[in-house]
Amino acid sequence: MELQDKHSADADSSQEEVEFNWEEYLEETGSIAAPHSFFKHVDTSLQNGLAPGMKLEVPLRTDPQFYWVARIITTCGKLLLLRYAGCGEDRSADFWCDIVTSDLHPIGWAQQNGKTLKPPDGVKEKLDNWEEFLEKTLTGACSAPAHLLEGPHRGKEPMDLFGPDSRLELQHSQGSLAAWPVRILENIGGRLRLQYEGAPDHASLHLFYLHPLLHHIGWAEQHGYEIRPPGAISHLMSDGEWKEIVATHGKDNGDCVPAEFFQEQPLIPTHSFSVGMKLEAVDPTDPSYITPATITKVFDERYFLVELDDLRPEGSRTCRNMVCHKNSHGLLPVGWSLKLGVSVHPPPGYSQENFDWDVYLSQVEAEAAPESCFPVPQSTQVFQERMKLEAVNPFQPQDICIASINRVNTPYVWLQFEGTKAPVPECIVHIESMDIFPMGWCESNGHSLCTPPHAQAKPQKKTVVPQTEKQNTSAKTVNGLNKTDSTTCNTNSNGKYMCPKIYFNHRCFSGPYLNKGRIAELPKSVGPGSCVLVLKEVLSLLINAAYKPSRVLRELELQEEPSWPQHAETLKAKYKGKTYRATVELVRTSDRVPEFCRKTCIRLECCPNLFGPLMVLDTCSENCSVLTKTKYTHYYGKRRGRNLSNPAGILRSIEAALKKPAKKRKRRKQFFVHKKKHSSTSVDNTPAGSPQGSGDEEEDDGEEDSPSEESIQQEGSEISGKGSGSTSPTRSEHSFAENEKKRKPWISDTDKRVIAKDIRIELTEPLTLDSNPLDWSVDDVMHYIKSTDCAHLAKLFQEQEIDGKALLLLTLPAIQDCMELKLATAIKLCYHIERVKLAFYQTISS
Repeated sequence: MELQDKHSADADSSQEEVEFNWEEYLEETGSIAAPHSFFKHVDTSLQNGLAPGMKLEVPLRTDPQFYWVARIITTCGKLLLLRYAGCGEDRSADFWCDIVTSDLHPIGWAQQNGKTLKPPDGVKEKLDNWEEFLEKTLTGACSAPAHLLEGPHRGKEPMDLFGPDSRLELQHSQGSLAAWPVRILENIGGRLRLQYEGAPDHASLHLFYLHPLLHHIGWAEQHGYEIRPPGAISHLMSDGEWKEIVATHGKDNGDCVPAEFFQEQPLIPTHSFSVGMKLEAVDPTDPSYITPATITKVFDERYFLVELDDLRPEGSRTCRNMVCHKNSHGLLPVGWSLKLGVSVHPPPGYSQENFDWDVYLSQVEAEAAPESCFPVPQSTQVFQERMKLEAVNPFQPQDICIASINRVNTPYVWLQFEGTKAPVPECIVHIESMDIFPMGWCESNGHSLCTPPHAQAKPQKKTVVPQTEKQNTSAKTVNGLNKTDSTTCNTNSNGKYMCPKIYFNHRCFSGPYLNKGRIAELPKSVGPGSCVLVLKEVLSLLINAAYKPSRVLRELELQEEPSWPQHAETLKAKYKGKTYRATVELVRTSDRVPEFCRKTCIRLECCPNLFGPLMVLDTCSENCSVLTKTKYTHYYGKRRGRNLSNPAGILRSIEAALKKPAKKRKRRKQFFVHKKKHSSTSVDNTPAGSPQGSGDEEEDDGEEDSPSEESIQQEGSEISGKGSGSTSPTRSEHSFAENEKKRKPWISDTDKRVIAKDIRIELTEPLTLDSNPLDWSVDDVMHYIKSTDCAHLAKLFQEQEIDGKALLLLTLPAIQDCMELKLATAIKLCYHIERVKLAFYQTISS
């Protein structure tokens, strides 16, 4: 027997050493993963407890002794984007605050502490009666939780409050409405391993931290319930010893989870059940079937006791009961199973061959609970058959296994577990259960996952291998360098493959490719977990936060053969309805993660600290906040060698674009658009805060062209597509015709007609510059735009922080994409920008 157990243990250990690859498994089984959005408790665990719309009191930035109400606009980890009450939709005065270092308080704090609420000057001017406005604002306001803004738990995420050795009260799930203190032994991604106080040798419990049976210390006394040990441990000590533990537990409150956290939990609704009512219930100890049950006791307006029916003689019955409330999972009205074609498991001692509710109710002389007693399913989650997820094994709660959905009858699904140590029957689980998780949850949180043996390693083809080659292969496998294994290394068996948390420091400079607003909406961190999985997720989030995801994907694309084949991963980007793919090289060991993050940031021309294993709290070590977009690109970007002060090549290109073409078209517009040519004398025409390089023709044609081949010119009323990579200002008619055949027109015939009909741009006198545009600030650019017929767009330039250098880099495609303008408006704006460019180049050259 011992030998058999040893073999089983060896098998289990070898099973854990081989990493499971979800994507490959889904492909092999022809199934799909359940969407992450279906798991509400997991989404809640990733939030910091502060949500947009909540209000709080903050000191005035100009006079900190006075306070005013502010509203949360955006949250990013420990950073909050706030807007003073009274500003309406004006975001010009929005400001960021750090929860840990800033003086932030919940609504009502100022009045309780003798502080004065006074609006800032900008807000006071907008309000006729600010006292009346303040009263309306505070009426029914949703205040930010006090424990997240003040005290020892300030800045902590709610899930982090449940640290090891913290104490809670666990409500009894059986027998009586009582509670007993428990201590947290471990917190893995919000899944708690709990130990009853006074029973260190008893098996630990596993519950998600949002479970409704968990309460703060003092909950039972506050509601008039008993504090007594559950039946599973009550025999371990005498009543006197248990009372001593209760007395000690009531005095020490230093390591308790704060009660304020539980105030935000949903309230238990009142019920309308009465003693003797019959219903259908899922057996909590064996959720593989539905059985008749009875309401045997009503504790109060919220809680009642449900006992599974047992018709055997009194001495041989097994008492199986559970403390429930109206929203408890597993309670169903009589006849629910029959309507859906699900069989009801007859209670023990039932004499009939087939169970029939009408016959059964008449035999036991009872009535069925009305359907109005049960909650109406309101979940929008639509699970589908063959979806895969990760779920707690109800027979071994310490294990999380792969599970497949075999049947869906909202609000329940039937799960078939895979990879369990012993066979597990098909189980019935509520779709809002906190014992189910999305694909990759275990990997992301460092929790072991039980997987089927055939899914852990693909069978190798049988080939004849020389003995020496076998030895070399074995040696490579031991050192983790097996090139035939395309899966990632096991994070559970070797910590060097465990990636630390990767933080998104959105206050750092976001560069020309990434949208600063989208970066601020990303989660504060990703990980820890497998280096490959974490870094893939980080890069995927960055790609989705780009102005042009396909452009960022190209920047990250691997240009050479990877150092190791298993270091190459495929990433995707979606842009304008098309999907792009590229191979990216990732690192697989934790010691190389900081260098990888820094180099990737530099490739994307953003601050080297924008994302990485270090969190930037106050000031960035690169001091990137004082640099404008163009200045930053000059120091960190790939184009630092470009010289803006030598416009000879640019001037020739513009003059060539203004000349009449050899074959003049009938329709001509007196405006031009010049797109950058990548040459040693050309200016990088990429706008600040927008993707560089590729124009719209890349996405429209679905081609991945080299940036050196991109140039566009306006000839008459038609704008050409890709041009030659030549730096010469003219081209032969032959080469022009060849390129004309290869490209797709960038503007459709319909757009041409719109341009010809709606746009009227008349050439005015040449623009005279009083100062060098290279020295223009953002305000100078706004002043110039306001002087044109595009004055209504000046605010966009302020929001994008476009200074003089960035203005000279703007092109028509970039204006359309980054400012989301219609073609006609974008062309008018581009005309005024080109006037500045031409005046600048002519002035410098003369």
